[in-house]
Amino acid sequence: MEEKKKVVVAFSGGLDTSFTVMYLAKEKGYEVYAACANTGGFSAEQLKKNEENAYKLGAAKYVTLDVTHEYYEKSLKYMVFGNVLRNGTYPISVSSERIFQALAIARYANEIGAQAIAHGSTGAGNDQIRFDMTFLVLAPDMEIITLTRDMALTREYEINYLKEHGFEADFTKLKYSYNVGLWGTSICGGEILDSAQGLPESAYLKQVTKEGNEELRLTFEKGELKAVNGEEFADPVQAIQKVEEIGAAYGIGRDMHVGDTIIGIKGRVGFEAAAPMLIIGAHHFLEKYTLSKWQQYWKDQVANWYGMFLHESQYLEPVMRDIEAMLLESQRNVNGTAILELRPLSFSTVGVESEDDLVKTKFGEYGEMQKGWTAEDAKGFIKVTSTPLRVYYANHKDEEI
Repeated sequence: MEEKKKVVVAFSGGLDTSFTVMYLAKEKGYEVYAACANTGGFSAEQLKKNEENAYKLGAAKYVTLDVTHEYYEKSLKYMVFGNVLRNGTYPISVSSERIFQALAIARYANEIGAQAIAHGSTGAGNDQIRFDMTFLVLAPDMEIITLTRDMALTREYEINYLKEHGFEADFTKLKYSYNVGLWGTSICGGEILDSAQGLPESAYLKQVTKEGNEELRLTFEKGELKAVNGEEFADPVQAIQKVEEIGAAYGIGRDMHVGDTIIGIKGRVGFEAAAPMLIIGAHHFLEKYTLSKWQQYWKDQVANWYGMFLHESQYLEPVMRDIEAMLLESQRNVNGTAILELRPLSFSTVGVESEDDLVKTKFGEYGEMQKGWTAEDAKGFIKVTSTPLRVYYANHKDEEI
C-alpha cells in the first residue's frame, strides 16, 4: 500500500481548522497531525478539549506545542524594551503570537517529516501572510494547504460538512469574535464594522469589578519586569499574568486600533490589554528617569521599526536581531520601581524609586537652582546656541516671522 502523506494542521479548535482536519483525513487521505501551538492564549481545559476533538475529527495524532516562554524571550521582552505600541495605540497583541505559532508548527512538521502544512486563514487577513511566509522560509519543500482560503468556504458549508460526518460542536456565529492571548485580547465584529461606533461594555470579556483607586508598583531589572507590588517572580510569564489580573479588574487597557493591514486595506480592531498597557506604561516612565536623551530618542526610532516589522510578518528579517541587540543593551540601567495609580478604565504614573534615577543630580534642580555652572556660563551657552539663528536672520531681514 502507498504510504499516506503526512500533513500538519495548525489546529486552534475553531471551525476552520476543525473542518481542515476532517476534510484532509476523509476526502484527501492524509495522515493528519493536529498541532496546537500555545503562546499563552489557551487554558488547560481548552487544550484538553482540543485534543479530544482532534481525534474525533480524524487526526492520527494531536500535540500541544507550548511556546509561551519562547514567545516572551524572543518577542515580548523586546516589545517592552521598545515600549512598542503600533500607531501609538495597539500593543500588537495576538497578532504578534502568530509568528511564534507558525515557527512551532514548521519545526514540528520538519521533525516528523511531513509533506504538507495546513492552516485555516482566510484570504482577507494578515494571518495568511504570517503563516505562509514562515512556512516558505522554514519548510520550503512542503505544500501549504489552506482550504478556507482556496475553496472560498462559508461557515454554513463547513458546519454542515462536520455535522454530516458526525461531528457536533457549537460553532454558532456570535456577534463578536475574540482572539485571546498572553499579550491581550482582540475583538472583531459587531460595532467594529461601523467606523462611527465604539464597543459597548458587553463586548468586553473582562468586566470592571473594582471601584476607587489602587497603587500598583512594578519593579524592573535591566528592563525586565521582576516584581509586582513587592512580590518577586522568577517566571516573567507569571508576572505578566499577575499584572493582567490586577489591571483587568479595573477595565484598564481597552481601546480601538485602526491601521494598515499587510495586504493593503485598512483594518479596525477593538482590544483589551491591561498587562501590556500597564507594563509598557510603567517601563516607559522608568526609562524617562534612567536613560539619556539620545538613548531614548534612538531607541524610539528602532523600536518603531521593530513593531512595524513584527506586525508586517518580517520577524525573520535579519535586521530584527540587530534591533534586538540594541534594545537589550539600552536596558542596562533601567532598574527600579515605577509607581502607578489605577482607577476604573484608566491609570496614571506617580513616580519612581531607582538607584539609576538621573533626576537626582548634584548639578542642579530643574527650575530651582543651578549648581554645576554659573550665571555667566548659562548666558554664554545661550548666546553660542543662538548663533546659527542670529547669523541666518541677520542675512535675511526681509523674512517675516
